[in-house]
Amino acid sequence: MTRDPLAAETTHPPKISFVSLGCPKALVDSERIITRLRAEGYELTRSHAGADAVIVNTCGFLDSAKAESLAAIGSALKENGKVIVTGCMGAASQSETIRAAYPDVLSISGPQAYESVVAAVHEAVAAPHDPFLDLVPAEGIKLTPRHYAYLKISEGCNNRCSFCIIPRLRGDLVSRPAADVLREAEKLVAAGVKELLVISQDTGAYGLDLRYAESTLGDRQVRAKFIDLARELGGLGAWVRLHYVYPYPHIDEVIGLMADGKILPYLDIPFQHASPKVLKAMRRPGDQTKTLDRIKDWRSACPDLALRSTFIVGFPGETEEDFDYLLAWLEEARLDRVGAFKYEPVAGAPANDLGLPAVPAEVAESRYRRFMQHQQAISANLLKRKVGRHIQAIIDKAGPTVAVGRSKADAPEIDGKVHIASRRPLRPGDIVSVKIERADAYDLFGTAA
Repeated sequence: MTRDPLAAETTHPPKISFVSLGCPKALVDSERIITRLRAEGYELTRSHAGADAVIVNTCGFLDSAKAESLAAIGSALKENGKVIVTGCMGAASQSETIRAAYPDVLSISGPQAYESVVAAVHEAVAAPHDPFLDLVPAEGIKLTPRHYAYLKISEGCNNRCSFCIIPRLRGDLVSRPAADVLREAEKLVAAGVKELLVISQDTGAYGLDLRYAESTLGDRQVRAKFIDLARELGGLGAWVRLHYVYPYPHIDEVIGLMADGKILPYLDIPFQHASPKVLKAMRRPGDQTKTLDRIKDWRSACPDLALRSTFIVGFPGETEEDFDYLLAWLEEARLDRVGAFKYEPVAGAPANDLGLPAVPAEVAESRYRRFMQHQQAISANLLKRKVGRHIQAIIDKAGPTVAVGRSKADAPEIDGKVHIASRRPLRPGDIVSVKIERADAYDLFGTAA
């Protein structure tokens, strides 16, 4: 048989549809898989029906997240039929749930199982022989807008919080060498990224498993230590935002970098509660006993510091006294950005075996509403203080007369926005000075200077 020399040119490359669920850490996993597939010549499509296979990156932390993941798998099977499942719900402890509901999925693998996913894609539809591998950008394929990117510095977690099964799904802490992280960050900034969002399960513990070992970056050595990495990232010329930082004592060291303008004055700390009794039952890490004093010290050293956090209400054994303690703590802490969740029992979590009384659903719902109303008033008061000031904002969305951006106090997707009137066109990624003219409970409104 004579091979047609034009076959490679006339054959369409196989198409993969991708669903990414869950947290930013899962999004980074998705980006790595997609980068590998694009390098091999696969194309991405938004349509399940027109794809050669579908990948669903699942979340398996809460029952509501599992339900969303199962629904996504079912939808992909209905529309396509060739479905590859990965992510936290694909971990060994939960994979049988998927297989029982959908026995026809092609493959199930856990988080960070990049090779297994790619191998399953190869099995479903052979990789094309694409000679243009250098068309994949050096920074890889990103699922975020061009001007910001998530930078994952480690996997897993050594903590054993009683409500959490992340260590079972993603394993213990595994930090990336500092040089690897910094090389990725340099490529992102060189590609036009203006904001690096540093993520992991436990950012403050970075490097502990490596014993803070040095690695080679160019002609020098860099340590795998939280403060060293923050300092190095702060020298790249981009906004650097720290997420998922437990309040360990050494976190105090990074406040000086924020005060000096090296990294953004923003800390995302998942406090989860304030009542000592509830925190003990949660088995929370970090020095929680003097948190309010530390917050005062942080703000004294860096007055523009923005603090965001998440809390759980309705944890087993939480009394009305515990909840009132939390509200009083919020009033004193004056956190800038806050989210809350009603406790959900997670299969396999130690909290299920503590022997503590469950909080009735209607009580948890009432506490959630009271919590959010309480924090809304605090947020409105804090934002009102910014009226009349000039602040910097990064543009996320252009508009004919009003653009939408974020201040240094706001992370994408989870925090507030700045609505910016401007006579000149503003483009995503532009960083502009804005005079704030009014505020509501969550957003700011102003005019570009």
